[in-house]
Amino acid sequence: MKIEVSAKKRPLQGTGASRRLRNAGKVPGIVYGGNTEPVNIELDHKELAQNLSREAFHASILTLDLEGQKEAVLLRAFNMHPFKLQVQHIDFQRVVKDRKIHMKVPLHFVNAEQSQAVKEQGGVVSHVLNELNITCLPDDLPEFIEIDMSKATVGYSVHAKDIVLPKGVEAVLHKRENPVVVSVLVPQLAVVEEDTTAAAAPAAGDVPASKQAEAAKDGDKAADAKGGAKPAAGAKAAGGDKKDKK
Repeated sequence: MKIEVSAKKRPLQGTGASRRLRNAGKVPGIVYGGNTEPVNIELDHKELAQNLSREAFHASILTLDLEGQKEAVLLRAFNMHPFKLQVQHIDFQRVVKDRKIHMKVPLHFVNAEQSQAVKEQGGVVSHVLNELNITCLPDDLPEFIEIDMSKATVGYSVHAKDIVLPKGVEAVLHKRENPVVVSVLVPQLAVVEEDTTAAAAPAAGDVPASKQAEAAKDGDKAADAKGGAKPAAGAKAAGGDKKDKK
């Protein structure tokens, strides 16, 4: 999918200039990398917000049209306002055709509903990761990576190194790293454990009256042994009377 972004050069810089741009419905940004100097740019906020809502915009090689001059770029970063739906700043990186790039690519999980785990065993699919960090040449960059769940059963899991990647694409992992990407769980097991715990500890109302009476007598005996019964509710302690007299 080819996505084109229109931009203009931004001659004025600084906090004040950026604030005026935002008030005018524009977004300040920068394009850098490659063999060219960084260029400050400005983009239309409405168009940019629409593009940011598209998954492909975050993991595709984009075409930046800078006042008629087009070049291939990647979205590298963008900042949002703390509580407004407003893009504050955006960064693009130029793409060099013969130089590998690092990207986070979305993972698409398909055919889970047709699997034995979901249809017959009542399993619940748990997505641990929704994207994968990869490296490849620009021409080999996939828009997304698909994981087929049709053969999943309860207890099934897919690790990062289990994923079949497109040609020319490598996952970026540490030497011993192999995280779980997706797994299938059975929620009924958790419910059974909770029921067992509840059955082992009956509520106070479930204790027979004779047992409650015995417990009360034992409590009275313990109180007498320590020095007599406790004062009735509402009665003042001796120390309290002295304070009142003062």
